[in-house]
Amino acid sequence: MRTNSPEVRADVAWLMAFSVGLLGGCRSIGPGTVARDRYDYSSSISESWKRQTLLNIVKLRYLDPPIFVDVGQIVAGYSLETGVSLGGQVADPRANSLALGASGRFTDRPTITYTPLTGNKFVKALMTPLPTESVFSTIQSGWPADGVLLAAVASINGLKNQETSIAGVTPPSPGFVRALELLRSIQLSGAVSLRVQQDAQKQQTTLLTLRSQGISEAALADIRELRQLLRLDPEATELTLVFGATASHDKELAVITRSILHIMSTMAAQAEVPADDVAQGRATPGLESGGDAPEPQRLMRIRSSNSTPSEASTAVQYRDHWFWIDDRDLKSKRAFAFMLMLFTLAETGEKESLPLITIPAQ
Repeated sequence: MRTNSPEVRADVAWLMAFSVGLLGGCRSIGPGTVARDRYDYSSSISESWKRQTLLNIVKLRYLDPPIFVDVGQIVAGYSLETGVSLGGQVADPRANSLALGASGRFTDRPTITYTPLTGNKFVKALMTPLPTESVFSTIQSGWPADGVLLAAVASINGLKNQETSIAGVTPPSPGFVRALELLRSIQLSGAVSLRVQQDAQKQQTTLLTLRSQGISEAALADIRELRQLLRLDPEATELTLVFGATASHDKELAVITRSILHIMSTMAAQAEVPADDVAQGRATPGLESGGDAPEPQRLMRIRSSNSTPSEASTAVQYRDHWFWIDDRDLKSKRAFAFMLMLFTLAETGEKESLPLITIPAQ
């Protein structure tokens, strides 16, 4: 028996080199997962949040209570195990036997924690009117004034927006619609600004400023018409923003803002639902498509169909129907994006720790 034959030594050397190369090539899998996981998880959370919000809007049309479940925590765990085995037997110089084995196991076991958004703080956030200064700050940041105010404001200096009830939709006053048109035109001219100053009592006062210098004659005409509509001082350049139905003087802009739940109810009234559901009393009357409402009064359009939509930006299935927002409807997509942003303007406080639902995805 010769255990040091050239053939055996060559096979053993090759096997050792292969094993060293295999073990030396192992690297941590963690860094490579960061870019992929952040994109995949953010996309999934974004899509699920859109569907959940759209579903709750549609449910309000049927007077079903909205329920929100947030993704509380994501713990992604990975493990990679590799092994190499080497064995050999030399029984005869002419009959050598070598055995090479390799094994590996990859485990991906994320743990996702869901937190139902309930309790007094969250309910208060849904039902409390949005801060007036926050609503106008979105206009200052570039959001269109007519779209923001049509969604988030119930009245301005007594001019009322459309209202939704179990009986149907009450259209907005003509003066309110015209005021929104003028504010949008003035916004495009750059003549509106918002600032916050402190008074002697260290309390904050929000001021809306209307410039009268360095702007076009058309913008000046719009400002004059807006002052007349809202019964404002024709010479005032700064207006104090307050929450209320009517202004106490002509240098004050009294605004009643809506709550998130109120805005969702308004959007729900503009969803297309089967006519039979309304006739049978399953759903409340609303602003149906192709109906009486002029387009400026329509906040968004939620379509419905019996089959899965092919051109949907966001779609959910509810009561054997599909409800969706057309991907080509930019106005509706903008209003829906604004609705999602409003959740950040509402103060929800700390999330309650219980109850939690933890589902290991294996």
